Amino acid sequence: MGAIPTQRETVSRVREAPAHDEAPAPAHEVAGAYAQGHATLPGSPLAPGSARALVRAAVDEWTDCGLLEPGQRIAEDAMVVVSELVTNAVVHAGTDVEVEWWLEETRQETAFVVEVTDRHPSRAPRDHPGETPYETPEYGRGLRLVASLAESWGVTYRIGAKTVWARLTGRGGTLPDEQELKVAEILAPEPPAHASAPERGCPRRSDRDRDWLDRGALSFLAEASDLLAGQLDENLVAALTGQLIVPRLADWCAVWLEDESTVRPGGHGDASGAGGPRLARVWHGSENRIEDLRRALEKDPPCATGGLRSGPEPYPWPGEALGGPQGAVGSALAYRLIAGGRPLGTLVIGRLGPAGFPDEITGLVEDFGRRVALAIGAARQYARQATISAVLQRGLLPGAVAEIPGMRSALVYEPCDKGGPSGDFYDLFPAGDGRWCFAVGDVQGKGPEAAVVIGLARPWLRLLAREGYRVADVLDRLNQLLLDDATEAADAAARALVAAGGRAVPPGDGPQTRFLSLLYGELTPLEGGGVRCTLASAGHPLPLLLGPGGEVRTAARPQTLLGVVEDETYTSETIELGPGDSLLCVTDGVTERRSGSRQFDDGDGLARALAGCTGLSAELIAERIRRLVHEFGGGQPEDDLALLVLQAE
Repeated sequence: MGAIPTQRETVSRVREAPAHDEAPAPAHEVAGAYAQGHATLPGSPLAPGSARALVRAAVDEWTDCGLLEPGQRIAEDAMVVVSELVTNAVVHAGTDVEVEWWLEETRQETAFVVEVTDRHPSRAPRDHPGETPYETPEYGRGLRLVASLAESWGVTYRIGAKTVWARLTGRGGTLPDEQELKVAEILAPEPPAHASAPERGCPRRSDRDRDWLDRGALSFLAEASDLLAGQLDENLVAALTGQLIVPRLADWCAVWLEDESTVRPGGHGDASGAGGPRLARVWHGSENRIEDLRRALEKDPPCATGGLRSGPEPYPWPGEALGGPQGAVGSALAYRLIAGGRPLGTLVIGRLGPAGFPDEITGLVEDFGRRVALAIGAARQYARQATISAVLQRGLLPGAVAEIPGMRSALVYEPCDKGGPSGDFYDLFPAGDGRWCFAVGDVQGKGPEAAVVIGLARPWLRLLAREGYRVADVLDRLNQLLLDDATEAADAAARALVAAGGRAVPPGDGPQTRFLSLLYGELTPLEGGGVRCTLASAGHPLPLLLGPGGEVRTAARPQTLLGVVEDETYTSETIELGPGDSLLCVTDGVTERRSGSRQFDDGDGLARALAGCTGLSAELIAERIRRLVHEFGGGQPEDDLALLVLQAE
């Protein structure tokens, strides 16, 4: 149930729109659609969610292209209709499902058309009124909802297949209750509100339970798994758990979380409370009951008696917190949240009335609890990895940037992946004898491999600089160091291959090529004012020098990447920075920032941007370039970004 269904085929393309005076073909026979997509999905409960995701991505793309107006109702209606048609096909056919969708444009309007095809033509699409008392009704909201939203719809029977199609124009009918659908309702419909507490225990509630299970349980677990898996914070997982359960499955619920590193056998911490469960979330159908319920539950944390059994176990009913006599009768159940053989917390659900929970509900919550536990475990693993990465990242970068007499410096550093080591790095440090050195580098790739290269390069740069090596000599030796390290890694991989009996090394386990682009320089303040700068670029974007009058020129020449060519000899250039001169050093996250097919540095875009910074301080230059790079792409950067501005005073 928790696995994502294999999507064997997905096609999405946009064609030229037809002329407005063309007559529209019947909805289910259109062949000239100018924007369309297609997917084949397995007939599993996960198919509706996958279909919605694909159609949502297509609608977003069409909106970006200007084919649909932002916020147009047809887009939201399409999500609902696609979900209903795919759900109907999964339930009543059980075969693979083909989904096709496209846009039609006529003189009057734009229409969205969807076709859902299954391989069981003998079974007609069903709706609630067609079910007999002797059958187990399994359906979503039914084709009545499709009929309410669609301008037209129908069924086409072919040899070996059946297709249900719908055409939406945004002018279709309204929902039966005259209300807009909400996202939570798409996930699983909520039961009707109850008039009073005694009614909650009457047989009518059992009928509503059965009706909800029949209508919503088919996709509830699959869709809930998808929602939970997208959360990277355990507290957000707990909050989402409450929203999913109440009021669909219970009148209230609570989530306790345990620190798995200090949890004691039996589910409790020590006498001081260390390692005990923490009440992370309380949810009630009536918001004015939440605080009273929280205070009552905090006094009585769950005590697991079944070891690593997920439950359910009886839990004391907090009657006083639920409104005195009206809330005095009810039942509560506790489910241990266990993942990977470790207890992560406890989920407690409660329901008013003497009837308690039917077996179908308790079983569904137990399955749901397993998914909650997996989501909590994944969130904790992500948090641990993020912490490790942050510590590693701090170790790869200088704790502070050195201040240089007669110069001002400004730095912008924005790693693209906040959860892992960046491939970009920088440094600015004193090298002794009145010299300061700077470096801006970019390692091929990211993650651990990039961290290894930065962990080699940055300490060696400092060591060689402080030993008095010239700029070109530093690059020569660093190039050889990377090549030697790559050779050692290859030898180790070869030995591992021999030890494995000649079996192939799994992808990613072999030696990785370690290339490094680097801009490295040495700064020496001059007695009469200004700064002498000796620098070299090895496969790196060239530095730009901005003069006080707005003139911009490159300050180095291109040379080979480090770690590529054996015995490569590097050279350096020397320039003088007079008062007001500014040197801009960047990584390719700046120059190669994309907007469609264009890059930021196309047509000397970076030089033009720098020329517009004439008269600004180092800090303002750095901030303006950063802002221009972000505005150029429009979205989040897809690469790490680092830039250093050095300005002579």
